[in-house]
Order: sequence, then structure tokens, then C-alpha cells
Amino acid sequence: MPRNLDLTTLRAFVTVTDAGGVTRASGFLNLTQSAVSMQLKRLEESVGVALWNRNARKLTLTGAGEQMLGYARRMLELNDEALGKLTSNEYEGELILGVPHDIIYPAIPRVLQRFNAAYPRMKVQLVSSYTRRLKHLFDRGQVDLVLTTEGHVAPGGQTLLERPLVWVGARTGQVWTQRPLRLAFEHACIFRAAVHKALDAAGISWEMAVESDSTRTVEASVSADLAVHACIEGTEAPYVERIAHGGALPDLPEVKINLYGPRVPGAESHRALAELVRQAFRSF
Repeated sequence: MPRNLDLTTLRAFVTVTDAGGVTRASGFLNLTQSAVSMQLKRLEESVGVALWNRNARKLTLTGAGEQMLGYARRMLELNDEALGKLTSNEYEGELILGVPHDIIYPAIPRVLQRFNAAYPRMKVQLVSSYTRRLKHLFDRGQVDLVLTTEGHVAPGGQTLLERPLVWVGARTGQVWTQRPLRLAFEHACIFRAAVHKALDAAGISWEMAVESDSTRTVEASVSADLAVHACIEGTEAPYVERIAHGGALPDLPEVKINLYGPRVPGAESHRALAELVRQAFRSF
């Protein structure tokens, strides 16, 4: 008799892989960590092979797991497409979501994927910019929901997460030891003033070595060990690393990730997108 793979276990398997672990995946799936682990165990038992290398410090896929991942993605995509074509026909239109560029990953792609599966006829336009501009667009009614990174929360906003800023530089880089300290920031970056204040209070001389309107320019300069940067803890890009300065650089303040909106709170699709954003950052 043919055996059937359980789509629920496949979805848990793909989500854990994409999220990089059970803890984050549990937030995306709205399940407890133990429930997610049980789903993974059930999948392995159903196919009779190990899908994960559990001896490594980090959860990684076996060869069989990598093969299963491709099949799982295709099966889930077909499942979601079929349900999307046959349901939620009444929800059509466009939503505009504003997100600062430095917190798009890893949460927002997953949010967009889940929203598209639930509301396939709704189009989500992602606007990536600076907090000041995003709040301006929201106040003018040009975006439906915005995420911000700021030191406070304004009326009407909800704080989803609060994390400190951390110093980042090139992998094995040494420019952070030089004085004056060379900094790289975008012109409109809201973190600049806090970084300058912390350095001044610590009596550390600094210079703005790289100023640009381009995030890519700052990223390239930092990864080349030409300057250092500051970002929210947990959002470090893969080509840089947190600087282990041992107290040679000052601690930086906490930053709030806030959600404003939706502008149409009674619309189910707007509320659904906002809730998906909340869930994503609960497991951040």
C-alpha cells in the first residue's frame, strides 16, 4: 500500500531549515518548540532515514535531508497554490509594507510567503527605506503598515522587540583598533547620533570615513575593513562579524523595533499581515 507524506511535518521541516533552528521556527509556525521537534521526528520516522546531523553544534541537514528539502518545497508550493486558487477569492487588492532595510532579513521574506499563501489575490508591495521616511509615508497614508527602528515608540505604535546596537566590522578585521575610529554610515541612518554620543562620552575620537546614501557602499566598506558600523543585535550580515572589543569600545543603547498600522484596522487582510509580522518578530 502506498505511503503518504504528511504536509504538516513537511512544513515544519522546511520552516526549521529556513529559520535556522527550532526556536525561530516555532514562532513562525505558532507552535511550541517541543511540538516542532515532534514534527521533525515524525517525518524522519515516516521516511526511515536521518534528515538532520545532530552531532554538529549547529543543526544541519544530512544528504538525505537536502534531497527531502527539495521535494518538500515543491509539495508545499503545490499545496498552497491549489488552496490559494480555490479559496479567499473575496480578498483582492494591494497592501504596502514599509520596512527598514536592516531588519528585512530573516523575518520579512517568511512573512510575505505566508501572507501570499493565505491571500493569493492580494499584492504586497515592500518599501525599504529609513525609519524617518517610512513614518513620513505612513503619516501621509502612502503605506499601510510600517516597521521602524528607533529609541522610543510614538502614539499608535507597538514595540515588537527591543535589542541593543552592537559594533560590527570585517571578519578578523582590525580597523576598530585605530584612532580616530573610522565609521561608515548612511546619511539618514537613525543610529548615527547614538553612536557619536556613546563615543564622545567614552572619550574616543572618531571620524566619518564613509558616508553614503547607498547601503551597499557602507556594506562593502565595512566588509573590506575600511571602517566599522553598528547594527541591531541579531541582524548582523553574513560578511561581517560582531567586534569582540573587550570593552575597548563603548556599549551602545537599546533600539526598539516598532510596528505602526494597519491604517485600515477593520480589513481582515491588513490585520492578518500585521499579525504575521508580530509572530515573526516574537521568534526573532
